[in-house]
Amino acid sequence: MNLSEIETFLMIVKTKNITKTAENLFLSQPTVSHRLKSLEEELGIDLITRKKGYKQIELTSQGEEFIPIAERWISIWQEMRLLKDNNERLYLTIACTDTLNSAIFFDLYRDMLKQEEQMMNLRIKTHYSYEIYGLLENHEIDLGFVYHHLHFKNIVAEPILKEKMYIIQSADTKIKKPVIHTDELDLSREIFLSWEANYQIWHDQWVSKGERSRMEVDTFELLFHLLSEEGMWAIAPVSVVERISSLRQVYVSKIGNAVQPPERITYMIRHKYPNEGRRKATQIFEREICHYLSGKDWGYVGNYRLAES
Repeated sequence: MNLSEIETFLMIVKTKNITKTAENLFLSQPTVSHRLKSLEEELGIDLITRKKGYKQIELTSQGEEFIPIAERWISIWQEMRLLKDNNERLYLTIACTDTLNSAIFFDLYRDMLKQEEQMMNLRIKTHYSYEIYGLLENHEIDLGFVYHHLHFKNIVAEPILKEKMYIIQSADTKIKKPVIHTDELDLSREIFLSWEANYQIWHDQWVSKGERSRMEVDTFELLFHLLSEEGMWAIAPVSVVERISSLRQVYVSKIGNAVQPPERITYMIRHKYPNEGRRKATQIFEREICHYLSGKDWGYVGNYRLAES
């Protein structure tokens, strides 16, 4: 049993198709079939059901049971590779959404760069929440931070932050009140971000009332720059509001609607079968997150457990 056979099997699980597996791995179809057959012979079991005329692959019950074993095998192989590196530096790969990286974790990253002890090589990726789940499922990252709690068999999600929403306006706004109902604002001047599914539902019902937003963006940078235009406004969680307020003059108000928007929940997600070689780095980063968020007035939940030693 070797790395190429295990990787080929896991790609077959992902694509459910020999042709797509071959394309994704830049191999010929016969090579893919040979690797699968070799793995089955070594294990002494059939991993897939072979039916003539069916293009989509179906796993046998033993094939389904072998998936977590294969994933742990990959994790152990990666750990063995790390043993060859005599450098004591720690390595960790995380993935976050755009606003998490830009508004919440930016100062944390900067603080970690200043540390002289427990130095860590940190690889940071920016993706949508649903993409981050896929990366973690495939062991392409070690930790993820997302806004959506999706149900994946091998992923554990724990809330770490619950943030209230506020109205943020360009500094030259004519409506300067500590509490504002969204009906008082010009809907055509709203910069809309769909923070998460429940917020989208609330916004459709109580703000846009079925109308499509004129300007919808999906990055912190766009929101930041567009808020410089006269009369522009947005609804954003407290961390984003605080970050923008530190960079430019804006006017912030509480939301006066009778039905308040749902709080934005940030989840930390881990794989049930993590890479053992990254366990120490993961523990250190989780402690850094805990200490950092607990010092912010954003709505830190603080009830998740640190990974066991």
